Amino acid sequence: MGYLNLIRIILWKDITTEFRTKEIFTSLLVFTLLVALIFAFAFDPGSQRMRELAPGILWVAFTFGGVLGLNRSFLAEKENDCLQGLLLSPMDRGAIYLGKMIGNVLFMGIIEIFAFPVFAAFLNLPLLEVILRLIVVIVLSTIGFAAVGTLFAAMSVNTRTREVMLPILLFPVAVPVIIAAVKATGKVLAGDPLGDAGDWLKLLGVFDVIFVVICFLTFEYVVEE
Repeated sequence: MGYLNLIRIILWKDITTEFRTKEIFTSLLVFTLLVALIFAFAFDPGSQRMRELAPGILWVAFTFGGVLGLNRSFLAEKENDCLQGLLLSPMDRGAIYLGKMIGNVLFMGIIEIFAFPVFAAFLNLPLLEVILRLIVVIVLSTIGFAAVGTLFAAMSVNTRTREVMLPILLFPVAVPVIIAAVKATGKVLAGDPLGDAGDWLKLLGVFDVIFVVICFLTFEYVVEE
């Protein structure tokens, strides 16, 4: 069985399972909507202060919402005693990691697509004017966050305190992604050209490449009992 076919099977399994249960979509979407609603009432949506805080608010919602989704990425296999069978199957464990990571990127991306119009309306953000530049920032940031998060989700799923363990492991490593995402988003929302956020985008790109490779190579050791 080809390597790409293994990745496709893992990814398709996660997608079909999610569309049946809608657990990840529901939890992520409700959380991001609540964050948008709370901050819309906490600050004046049309104020300069809101424009300054908006990038941080966006990535607080996406980051913590992403953790909710990552916590569930290996949970179905663990609860149904399928994880051990998956690991014992004659496939490269790197394919499991890549399939799971791509699935997490896809789920987070879908939620971000739905959440951005809501944030734009509640926080009075110029979404349509900057959407193409913003997509570049979102894609690079989501890949980096999901790459690290998928590895730590696999590591923490075997612990009883996985809901607490995952953020403890993830956030110290993902700090560069979060900071770069907030800074680059701030530049974009301010109407600056994408080149003004070039340093932050380079940081995101380098982080993505390095940690996708590192997580891919270390995944099989992380999931060992």
